[in-house]
Amino acid sequence: MIDIEQIINKSISVKQRILENPELVQRIGEFKSVMVEAYRRGGKVLFCGNGGSAADAQHIAAELSGRFYLDRKPLYAEALHCNSSYMTSVSNDYGYENVFSRAVEAVAHKGDVLVGISTSGNSANVLKAFEKARELGVFTIEMTGNNGGKMAQFADLIINVPSDDTPRIQEAHIMIGHIICELVEKELFGNE
Repeated sequence: MIDIEQIINKSISVKQRILENPELVQRIGEFKSVMVEAYRRGGKVLFCGNGGSAADAQHIAAELSGRFYLDRKPLYAEALHCNSSYMTSVSNDYGYENVFSRAVEAVAHKGDVLVGISTSGNSANVLKAFEKARELGVFTIEMTGNNGGKMAQFADLIINVPSDDTPRIQEAHIMIGHIICELVEKELFGNE
């Protein structure tokens, strides 16, 4: 039987591998910079994912649009799956693989940012959203696991957690999301 300490140590190990990877740490810094630039130009940040990744998308968007540490103006951040009527009607009429690409087509503009979260990097609906984003000139950031999957070819920036274990990847994704929220907020509002 796996004990609690082993599970915690596995989680710590993944985060330690991130910390020891200067290239990945640099890309996390780029993630922050891309978002800050988009916000400074009046752009928005959109998130999409499925299951636990949808929960992470919604969580990170809420931290940005609400607040993280600072009492400050809201930032436009939206998780694209939150309208259940939209999700079910588009799934029914156009197929689930098109739910995010249609939303991107409806709301995204050149200079915006789309963050696609997929532990495998192979979620068909997130991949199609990245394809549509590329057509529109939207900067794409993939949060994924070890290799980036099929989405990697459409991502402008890849944040690939060094693991193939879905729960450990998701734990790292929310840590990275919190880092981004803190740094974006500090850079945009730190002097207020």
